[in-house]
Amino acid sequence: MTLDLELRTVGKVYDNGTPAVIDFDLAVTKGEFIAFLGPSGCGKTTTLRMIAGFESISSGDVLIRGARVNDLPPERRPTSMIFQNYALFPHMNVRRNIGYGLEVKGLPKAERDAKVDRIIATLGLDDVADKRPDRLSGGQRQRIALARGLVVEPDILLLDEPLGALDANLRKAIQNELKLLQKTLGITFVFVTHAQSEALSLSDRIVVMNQGRIEQISPPHALYTRPNTPFVAQFIGRNTILDGEVRGLANGAAVVETPLGVLSGAANGPVREGGRAQVVVPAEAIEVHAAVPGARESVAAKTGGNVVAGRIRRADVVGHVSHLSVDLPGGRAVALEAHVDKYPPGAFRPGGDILLAWTPAEATVIPAA
Repeated sequence: MTLDLELRTVGKVYDNGTPAVIDFDLAVTKGEFIAFLGPSGCGKTTTLRMIAGFESISSGDVLIRGARVNDLPPERRPTSMIFQNYALFPHMNVRRNIGYGLEVKGLPKAERDAKVDRIIATLGLDDVADKRPDRLSGGQRQRIALARGLVVEPDILLLDEPLGALDANLRKAIQNELKLLQKTLGITFVFVTHAQSEALSLSDRIVVMNQGRIEQISPPHALYTRPNTPFVAQFIGRNTILDGEVRGLANGAAVVETPLGVLSGAANGPVREGGRAQVVVPAEAIEVHAAVPGARESVAAKTGGNVVAGRIRRADVVGHVSHLSVDLPGGRAVALEAHVDKYPPGAFRPGGDILLAWTPAEATVIPAA
């Protein structure tokens, strides 16, 4: 099977010796939506620019549909790149901005106009086709940038945080349009973002990066529920992470002795008996119970023993979401959030003693850093 995009141990080292990307391996099939996610400076934009040809490669190979493109300039690669600032020409109207790439490629005017008309109709830009971009909204300028990238019919569309300049409501609306457009056109998208919500809602797979290296490549649900490394566990979602030592392994599950008691969860990665490990519990998996007499035994029976005592520090409601701050024994504090139906306002008051509980299937045990 020929892949749309393949990166083989790709690396980037700057002239001063600083490594920006280290041994990056990725295989992308046609029509996939891939997100590069990570903190600022992790190498995600540098990797995108190496795919596009705007950044030189220090080691490894980039292949597009089986052809090595390391030495090809950007204009000769079957890719289009959309930047965060859109990079539109202020002196050209929308139609000319969209058709500029086709003009550079030397397409005859009739063919060029037909392609531009089709993409304008697809993205709903008919009403603004003759206006200049500086007179349009952020959402309209974002659609123009998308149209300009798509009109040249690339094999791969590269997007460098294209929604970063939009307000929250418009950003959500454009996210929905972007996903629908990608599925309709069947073009491979590689999308750089630092926003977890974008990566989790838009992509088929997410590449989490940290300090130039890949930490994990997984579909969104697997990434959220089964982190592979301590970095991913801390970076993705809102997890409670408890350190301990593995006391037993059986049928894909691990039993871990922690300062808060013996806990269990699904083993993920090279977890070994006697080794240090972390029990990772998503906030959504945690049930909160009042610490009344006899509650611990009954709750433990339902959750396989995964019960931890705590005390409410704060309880707040923001819209339809309840936020709890809980102090654990030893001075550790954890933050929980859930719909108000799960944590009703007034049900848990500051100073109240509680029990936190979850089932083994909802927790993940990973090797400690």
